[in-house]
Amino acid sequence: MKCIEIREYGAPAVLVPAERPLPVPGVGEALIRVGASGVNRPDVLQRMGHYPVPPGASDLPGLEVAGAIESGDAAALAAAGLAVGDRVCALVAGGGYAEYCVAPVPQCLPVPAGLSDVQAASLPETFFTVWSNVFDRGRLQAGETLLVQGGTSGIGVTAIQMAKAAGATVIVTAGSDDKCAEARKLGADHAINYRTQDFAEQAKQLTGGKGVDVILDMVAGDYVQREVECLADDGRLVIIAIQGGTKSALNAGLVLRKRLTITGSTLRPRPVAFKGAIAQALRRTIWPWLEQGRIKPVVHSVFPALQGEGGLPSGAARAHALMESGQLVGKVVLAWSEA
Repeated sequence: MKCIEIREYGAPAVLVPAERPLPVPGVGEALIRVGASGVNRPDVLQRMGHYPVPPGASDLPGLEVAGAIESGDAAALAAAGLAVGDRVCALVAGGGYAEYCVAPVPQCLPVPAGLSDVQAASLPETFFTVWSNVFDRGRLQAGETLLVQGGTSGIGVTAIQMAKAAGATVIVTAGSDDKCAEARKLGADHAINYRTQDFAEQAKQLTGGKGVDVILDMVAGDYVQREVECLADDGRLVIIAIQGGTKSALNAGLVLRKRLTITGSTLRPRPVAFKGAIAQALRRTIWPWLEQGRIKPVVHSVFPALQGEGGLPSGAARAHALMESGQLVGKVVLAWSEA
C-alpha cells in the first residue's frame, strides 16, 4: 500500500510518500480501505517529535480515517452491527495516513447517511474529543454556558455545533474579526477576538457577571488564571492541549470559593474499551443530529495525500503547512480516492 511516512522529525517536508505491506487485522480489529484521512494538531506534534507514539500503535501519522471495511474479526464486526463492505469512519491510535488502516472495531462508526468519505474522515478525532471532554468530563447541560478557546479550530467548530444542539449557550475566542464572524455563522452566540479583547472580562460581561459554566481550553499557560476568574460557581475547566505552555499560576482561593473543578485529558493512549464507550454515546446521541443536518462537518481544505506541490513532497506536507499557518476554519483532510 501507499502511505505517508515521517522521514525524520522536522518541518512539513519530512512527510514523504512511501510503500509498506498491508497491515493485518487482529482479534477485535477491522482493516479499512481508506478513502480519506483527517489531519489533526497531534499529527503535527508527532511530526515534530513532541507526541510519542503509544506502545503497539503504527508509527505512521493519522488518527482518523473513513472508507470501507475490507476484512476483519467477523464476530467483533457482527457484535458492532457492521460487516465487510460497510462504509465506516474510525478513530485510530496511528496509521491513518495510508491506503489501508487497521482500526479496533469498537472505535468504528457507520458513515452518517449522506456524507462522503472526506466529510466522514473529519469527524472521529474531534467528535470523540469533544464528547469526552465537554459532555463527560465537563458535564455540560442544556441551559449552561460553554467557553471554547480556539473556536475556529477543528475542535472548536465541533464544540460549537455539539453544544448548541445540546441546548447550551456558546462563547468562543478566535484570533481575528473574520474568524469571529465565521464562528458566529457556525452557531456561536458570541465570539471574542482574543488579540484585541480580554476574553475573561468579556465572558463575565456576556454572562451578566455570573461567569461561564464550562471552559474547553487548548492553550493552558497563562490562560488558566484568567479562566479561573471567569468561571461561574461550580464551574468546570477542561484542559486538552498546552499550546500556551505547561506552566500555569492561579488563584487557589478562587478555586475554593467558587467550588471549581479543573481537569484535563489526552485521548490517544486510552484503552479501546474507553474509546468504544465514547463511540456508542456518539452513535446514540450525535449521529442522528448529523443525519438530520443539525450538525455538519466543517472541511476547510482537501489535499490529494500523495501529490506534492510548491516544493513540498506530498499533499500531507501541504496540509501540515496550512495547519501551521493558522489560516483555516475547521478541518483539513487527505484524499486517497474519489469521495
